[in-house]
Amino acid sequence: MILYHGSNVEIKEPRILIQDKGRDFGFGFYTTTIIEQAERWAKRTARIKSQANDANGTAVINVYKLNEEAFKLLDFKDFPNADLEWLDFVIKCRSNISYRNKYDIVAGKIANDNVGETIDFVVSGIMRKDDAMQRLRFEKVNDQICFCTEKALKFLNFERSIMVPDNANPRS
Repeated sequence: MILYHGSNVEIKEPRILIQDKGRDFGFGFYTTTIIEQAERWAKRTARIKSQANDANGTAVINVYKLNEEAFKLLDFKDFPNADLEWLDFVIKCRSNISYRNKYDIVAGKIANDNVGETIDFVVSGIMRKDDAMQRLRFEKVNDQICFCTEKALKFLNFERSIMVPDNANPRS
């Protein structure tokens, strides 16, 4: 399986970064099967780093091959749909920065800006989960695969990086 990671640098040796904000599937190294999504992530990261004037403003798509043995040897959780189980998991990971899930790899839908807003409404008590699920039915959600442990990262092999030209528009 080929996976992509958007960044502002080439990442030959992925690692898990602990951040000050919860992520959809907790802390980990996030990838996607969708190159256009990785390109958007890369451009966004490059723009943010460039504006902060603290790093390289170049957009880079890192390409990896996942050793399929990972699915046999690791604890793997797949959320094929943005359903109530997925929503509960994302809420838990986003709202509690100290929460660590029990999986090596988690795959599923990504909470884009509209989905993220809906999840924030649920976390803050503005919206019920049932209402959130109704709202999310109409959202186009992309995929993400999060490598949550160092053990999982050993199954991810760097293939190459792709520099995204400055004037390129994100692929749709």
